[in-house]
Amino acid sequence: MNKLLIVGTVAFDAIETPFGKTDKILGGAATYIGLSASFFNLQSAIVSVVGGDFPQEHLDLLTSRNIDISGIEIVKEGKTFFWSGLYHNDLNSRDTLVTELNVLADFQPKVPQNFKDAEVVMLGNLHPLVQSSVLDQMETTPKLVVLDTMNFWMDCALPELLDVIKRVDVITINDEEARQLSGEYSLVKAAAKIHTLGPKYVVIKKGEHGALLFHGAEVFFAPALPLEEVFDPTGAGDTFAGGFSGYIAQSENVSFENMKNGIIYGSNLASFCVEKFGTERMVSLNENEVNQRLRQFKALTQFNIEL
Repeated sequence: MNKLLIVGTVAFDAIETPFGKTDKILGGAATYIGLSASFFNLQSAIVSVVGGDFPQEHLDLLTSRNIDISGIEIVKEGKTFFWSGLYHNDLNSRDTLVTELNVLADFQPKVPQNFKDAEVVMLGNLHPLVQSSVLDQMETTPKLVVLDTMNFWMDCALPELLDVIKRVDVITINDEEARQLSGEYSLVKAAAKIHTLGPKYVVIKKGEHGALLFHGAEVFFAPALPLEEVFDPTGAGDTFAGGFSGYIAQSENVSFENMKNGIIYGSNLASFCVEKFGTERMVSLNENEVNQRLRQFKALTQFNIEL
């Protein structure tokens, strides 16, 4: 069975949207990525860190999804990373209210021995030095390394970010981040500029407007499924990344044609994530629902034109 190594935060979130608010709930990039990737036939492991305040039931949830948690360090006397955010009415913009790094401040990732040969590595949003450290620990060269990052690291750790970008095959960022990283407004020009930094594939996420995949001169666009209600967009990008990397790991095919399918699988799973607060919808989701919505995606994008 193929292996997917996931690196990122396992955390607490407190979220407020126009539809309501939560107290501290399960969150973190690696959590969303892991739950999303669990819908594929593969072995996955999370490398992260939590404090002694992190409930056993959350760890049990991950193991129940066949996710190896031996790479999640538990600092008994420490507190888990915490983020709180307030979404505006359009749900596309948000204010960060609280960021408490806690145990994440001194995190030194340790890749489990039996995942140092993972075929696919998904570097979730973390400090670029942590992402690089994970690649340094791999004993065989992965077939595919996918990196997710954000504008925060472009602002405060750009040299380190550029170093790790040189080492990856795929970068996934949103449109605003693509423009910041490249200095180009046109997303086509932005992708071309980002290619020169190292990645062979550039995925630009556009939220409710879908996602673009660039590979040299080739471009693929996947729409987002029109939804009646978007409840909470937290974790949607990570869920997308988990679906994309999980599908690629399962299929053992890193071609551009197959990545198109990966984009659709990622978009499909992300469309469920936004229907409830936090990870709630991903926890209750079943395979029949996933397949049914995949058929909706196919119907949405299929047409016949005689040329």
